[in-house]
Amino acid sequence: MAGLSKGTPIPTEIKLHRKSGWLEVSFADGKTFQFSCEFLRVYSPSAEVRGHSPGQEVLQTGKKEVKINHIEPVGNYAIQLNFSDGHNTGLYSWDLLYDYGLHQDEMWERYLSRMEEAGARREPIGGSPALNRNPGKETSG
Repeated sequence: MAGLSKGTPIPTEIKLHRKSGWLEVSFADGKTFQFSCEFLRVYSPSAEVRGHSPGQEVLQTGKKEVKINHIEPVGNYAIQLNFSDGHNTGLYSWDLLYDYGLHQDEMWERYLSRMEEAGARREPIGGSPALNRNPGKETSG
């Protein structure tokens, strides 16, 4: 997990817009980024999503309707997001959120390309984000 680099601005405000499904993070340098819940879920920094080493990433499908249910502060360097599909193991450091904000457009395009290549869908199976927990794959982290 990325720590807090000296050069990374710290958040001054974190707002969850429940209706729209967006998380807004404002940083001390004046930059404000808006992230969809889906983006944050599919790019979770957890081992479940990233794997334990390069090349083990797991494409997250069916997360279009996922929401953030709760935000938990982690020390002075991160937040933990609890998603409506039960996922809650990723720690989103200030470094990570700032980097995601700067590169969000490219990351989203890469995700959409990977989904297309895999013939996968953003829509949840059965219409409920809670039902789409990567069927057949059980993990502890």
